[in-house]
Amino acid sequence: HFWKGIVLSCHGCPDKCLCSSQTVKCQNQDLDAIPHFLPANTKYLFVTGNNISRISVDSFPHQLAQLTDLYLSGNGMESVDAKVFNNLPNLVRLDLSNNKIQMFSERAFPDDNKLQVLNLSRCFHNHSTTDVVLNVLQSGNLLQLTVLDLSNNNLVILPDGIFTSLPNLVNLSLQNSSIVSIQNGTLKGPPLRDLDLRDNNLRDLPLTTLAEFSLKPDLHIRLAGNPWRCNCVIEDMLLWLNNSTQVLDMQNLTCADPKTLRQQLLSQVRQSQLKCSGDMEGVLETSYVFLGLVLALIGVIFLLVLYLNRKGIKRWMYNIRDACRDHMEGYHYRYEINSDPRLANLSINSDV
Repeated sequence: HFWKGIVLSCHGCPDKCLCSSQTVKCQNQDLDAIPHFLPANTKYLFVTGNNISRISVDSFPHQLAQLTDLYLSGNGMESVDAKVFNNLPNLVRLDLSNNKIQMFSERAFPDDNKLQVLNLSRCFHNHSTTDVVLNVLQSGNLLQLTVLDLSNNNLVILPDGIFTSLPNLVNLSLQNSSIVSIQNGTLKGPPLRDLDLRDNNLRDLPLTTLAEFSLKPDLHIRLAGNPWRCNCVIEDMLLWLNNSTQVLDMQNLTCADPKTLRQQLLSQVRQSQLKCSGDMEGVLETSYVFLGLVLALIGVIFLLVLYLNRKGIKRWMYNIRDACRDHMEGYHYRYEINSDPRLANLSINSDV
């Protein structure tokens, strides 16, 4: 084994690569595969900015026992196959950022792997492919992982218990990942100490999530860049913020709506300002529209009834007209009698 190691380490530097001490750099060389016959003492391997769409068990045909750091970012990679890292028994840091991963085998890492840092930033451009990485995280064999970067992905919502199989995870970045809510149970399990939730779509944090944060007193959180909705729903969160030291960027948290509180610091929002007036206005507006529709319907029905009974109504109106005419003629006759003395005397005599 000693002589085999000497022979491999004397292979020299692979074509299109630069080698220095235990570092090998094969960057921006339009490679379509990871170079073979790497020096056996390689500790840091950079194969970035190429066109390697897939890595498989054939990508590392020889064992590289000293390799601890592997950087494969920016290769347009789509597939990470099973057993691909089996010949890298001491791999500690893996960078797969800036790729287009659509398939990631749950058996990519050996059961006894020593991986501690995994960078998957800008890896999943389609929300439907995020289940791929979630399966890997839940596979149960990344037991030594301490740092996980899932930033700049279209995650939206993380399922409950996604990190429960990562018992040593302390640093988690979910920055700019389109997350709309943190579900109850999402962050249970790992002993997190650093959580980055900046630049997502969080409107508020529910009481159950705040309780989970409080159960991790050593946890530091970053929340800036989210569109916080400063109405009555956020009251619990504001109370928690004012009594917690866990949020490192509290002075950068601002309201996105309502308009009256836009850009105001959450730390300066008073409880009396937390009204759900916007929601009530919407309810009233809907009520007015509904009332208008009901009145319009009643009007249409009324006109329809008039139309269907137009003959009877016309006859009724004629009867009223005739009755009014007879009544008016009687008044007119009495008026003529009262106004002519001769007719008045004649009327008196006739009464006698």
